Amino acid sequence: MRGQNMNLAFGLEVIYEDAEFQIGDRDKVGIVGVNGAGKTTLFRLLLKEIELDSGTLSMGNARVGYLPQEIIIEDENQTVWEYLLDGRPVRKLERELADIYSILETETDEEKQAPLLRRMQKIQELLEYHECYDYEDKLLDLVVEMDIDLDLVERPMRELSGGQKSKMAFCRVLFSKPEILLLDEPTNHLDIQTKTFVTEYLKNYKGSVLIISHDVDFLNQIINKVLYVNKVTHKILVYDGNYDTYKKKHAEEKKARERLIAQQEKEIKELSDFVLKAKQASQTNHRIKRVGQDRENKLERKKKELLVRERGYKRVKMDIKPKREGALIPLEVEHLAFNYPDSPMLYKDLSFKINGGERFLVVGENGVGKSTLLKLLMQILTPNSGKIRFNPKTDIAYYAQELEYLDPNKTVLENVDRPECAEWQLRGTLSNFLFYDEDVFKKVEVLSPGEKARIALCKVLMQKANLLILDEPTNHLDPETQAIIGGNFNTYEGTIIVVSHNPSFVEQIGISRMLILPSGRIEHYSPELLQYYYEVNTPDEEKYK
Repeated sequence: MRGQNMNLAFGLEVIYEDAEFQIGDRDKVGIVGVNGAGKTTLFRLLLKEIELDSGTLSMGNARVGYLPQEIIIEDENQTVWEYLLDGRPVRKLERELADIYSILETETDEEKQAPLLRRMQKIQELLEYHECYDYEDKLLDLVVEMDIDLDLVERPMRELSGGQKSKMAFCRVLFSKPEILLLDEPTNHLDIQTKTFVTEYLKNYKGSVLIISHDVDFLNQIINKVLYVNKVTHKILVYDGNYDTYKKKHAEEKKARERLIAQQEKEIKELSDFVLKAKQASQTNHRIKRVGQDRENKLERKKKELLVRERGYKRVKMDIKPKREGALIPLEVEHLAFNYPDSPMLYKDLSFKINGGERFLVVGENGVGKSTLLKLLMQILTPNSGKIRFNPKTDIAYYAQELEYLDPNKTVLENVDRPECAEWQLRGTLSNFLFYDEDVFKKVEVLSPGEKARIALCKVLMQKANLLILDEPTNHLDPETQAIIGGNFNTYEGTIIVVSHNPSFVEQIGISRMLILPSGRIEHYSPELLQYYYEVNTPDEEKYK
């Protein structure tokens, strides 16, 4: 894959300017750069959704598989097996081939037959590539390798959790047999067990892999190159090594660049001072005037050669303070039972209490009902039986994993609107989440997943609740922002119930106890225990499905 003299701008915003890069057929590449640098734009170019203004981006006739950051299921009524099977276009190609056979049975004109015969040959080549004779067996092997419950494949896609949908989307893109894989935040929503399989699969993948990810540990295990998109210079640089190696090299380059800029600025100042003195010299001092003119010419050259200093980008600011003190026992759950229609029981007799001020983590494999439990607590869903009691002194704020509480048709400002706040107050708070000036009038539907996540966090902050219910709050966020919100949640004076597959975030916020699903056991927190329940299958006798 190679990019040469790439130029692209959206209006006055330059994305690439004479950018170039080259990566090999089996390179595993992490794509990095600040928000708005052009990482996702590169994917859109490779997918041929947009075109360069000038220059070339070539990858031959390689087949491309794409896993977007936001998983969109076109037909929610389709079964999981049908959804996965459509990863390869075998059924579609077979139908087209049957249509061609049908036409050829009655078509006698050789001129009209010729293009049909050529298309038939192409379809047969594609069917051969996609292993049409045993492609269902290949899919079944992949389903087993990814530890997808075989009972799950007959269920409609609409019944799956966010994590399960992500897992199926990943399975489907791997099954599609691409030669180039484009992965945008691929570990969002994945449990550790699935993530471990995916990591090993990608390390041994016999093709190119390009990954946009904020998961540094994941990148370090897979990539052998980093493609850095520089938002200041609009160039692309490729570094050999993993993410940690890139960070070290980039930091060294940045220091060297700063030293060079400082030296250039010193020379420019000295030349400027001399030129000014020369201009102030007597008109009869021709020698000084000549030297001054020479130095002025040199000064102009130096100014043109002056390197651009990289800007320091603003970071998210958070200040979460409850409007009132919470109760000693803000929440009690007694004998909770729930299942979705025509689906197995998720919980039969689930009971627990939450202590005021504690950090309570819900863990378990994808599909055991972690997000469902939070929706039951929020009364989005109704339990079959059992009681959920909140103390009257409890004020709740909820962060939804799939960001469904944002209205895509409203602006950023409208989504955070609260009757007790003036517009200037809302805009001030939004600026802490990096939404400035005209940004607040953008519709949410045009924003990136990371921007949507920041709005959702802003809504949580503005409620000043003393109980936070958080479902994967670090998905879509860069490592710096993850660390910032982790630090703020650590010092937060209220209570937190959280579902998270991010071990570093979990460690940072100070978890006290863990609810393990589907068994319903509660354990005191320890990193070893967390890792165990992420990595090891729940024993069969503890499962309800």
